[in-house]
Amino acid sequence: MSMMKTLLLSLLISLTLISCQNKDSKKNSTDQPENSQLAQDVVNETLRSWKAYKEYAWGHDALAPLSKSFTDWYSEPLYISPIDAYSTLYLMGLMDEAKEIENYVVDSLNFDKNIDAKIFEVNIRILGGLLSMYELSGNPKVLDKARDFADRMMPAFNTKTGVPKYWVNLKTGIARGDTVNVAEAGTYTFEMGMLSYYTQDPKYYQAGKKATLAIYNRRSDIGLIGDVIDVETGEWVSETSHICAGVDSYYEYLYKSYLMFGDSELGKIWDESIIGIHQYLAEEFEGKLWYGRVNMNTGERTSSVVTLYDAFFPAILALSGDMERAKNNQQTWNWLWNQYGLEPSGYDYKKATPKYPSYNLNPEIIESAYYLFHLTGDTTYLSMNKKFWADIKKYCRTEIAYTSVANVETKEQKDYMPTFFFAETLKYFYLTFSHHQNNFNFDDHIFNTEAHPFRRSGIDKTEAKMRLGF
Repeated sequence: MSMMKTLLLSLLISLTLISCQNKDSKKNSTDQPENSQLAQDVVNETLRSWKAYKEYAWGHDALAPLSKSFTDWYSEPLYISPIDAYSTLYLMGLMDEAKEIENYVVDSLNFDKNIDAKIFEVNIRILGGLLSMYELSGNPKVLDKARDFADRMMPAFNTKTGVPKYWVNLKTGIARGDTVNVAEAGTYTFEMGMLSYYTQDPKYYQAGKKATLAIYNRRSDIGLIGDVIDVETGEWVSETSHICAGVDSYYEYLYKSYLMFGDSELGKIWDESIIGIHQYLAEEFEGKLWYGRVNMNTGERTSSVVTLYDAFFPAILALSGDMERAKNNQQTWNWLWNQYGLEPSGYDYKKATPKYPSYNLNPEIIESAYYLFHLTGDTTYLSMNKKFWADIKKYCRTEIAYTSVANVETKEQKDYMPTFFFAETLKYFYLTFSHHQNNFNFDDHIFNTEAHPFRRSGIDKTEAKMRLGF
């Protein structure tokens, strides 16, 4: 009798599981037309914004959507928006638009300009964008442009520590700016690793890695780093430790570069660094998981101000297998978004007030929702991105494109569309909503911090050791 009960119970459980699976399958199947429609909506809005850029800002760095004009980062434009937009247009299948950018890069783009460029910003956007363009297009002339640009960046790394200076003149090679934050100091291994792999010249990766090691080797006794450093003396200008804007991508590139190239030294640094992050920076406050700011030497809390850039962290936690913290932290950011309908650039989680109230079309929370949706299959994260997309359309959409918001409480708009809106925000929305179409293999790609995709299967780990010189 006991055996019969056990068999009946097992059968009942099996039937229940099958029923639940069928319901989930039916739900997902039902959702697919809606998701396809959303994906197409993102494509349409991308194309609308791209056409506005072409009409009002072609040849310049960024679109000013309210005044229907343009802005440039420097006295001469570097064509940043199109380089950033290329990989997104390509993944969306907008091949005519992508090809137009590729042709312009090859035929008309010239970096021999007497301007001082910010090393960090142009590395992730221009070098990263060109390298991804080369991988997607296979055009060797694009690789030539990437190498030319990297060679113009290299003089900045000629410092006593190996940490690059803040600016470099693209024509003269004269570098200046001895004080940089950690993100500006150590976010180069990925792009320069890709360039070394493609060109079989290790000098690029070695320069990027030397800068990363210079930061790590100046960690405190409790394993934490500061956030601002002097590139010549190696002294910490600020001893505040955090994962916020100004540090974020340093940690991101430790893990992503290890994953991409197999450099075990970077993997070891990530493993050691993440222990200190969880031990000292993590803080449960009113049921939410935040990562605040502490003194690098004592671990003493110095501030509860976070930035919306920190919302990248659930993505890298999930990618590294720490799913529980990734989910908890993502719920925190989702809660913050829903307080305002957009995220403030800076927020004090203990005072519950925006520190910097602007929202600049940032992608980080959308990126993390996409990663978690793919890695867990949980449609909670799909729903998050549906909400984020609806809110951005509600508050940031303009007559011709999208623009930043000066204040998340008043929703007052300001006249600027960042280049990363093309590169990241629109891309992550599209990849989320088109996920069921299986057009993009997440597991075979790693994104640089500007969301330019690179194939993991394109890297032979044995070859990488020789080409990158580790």
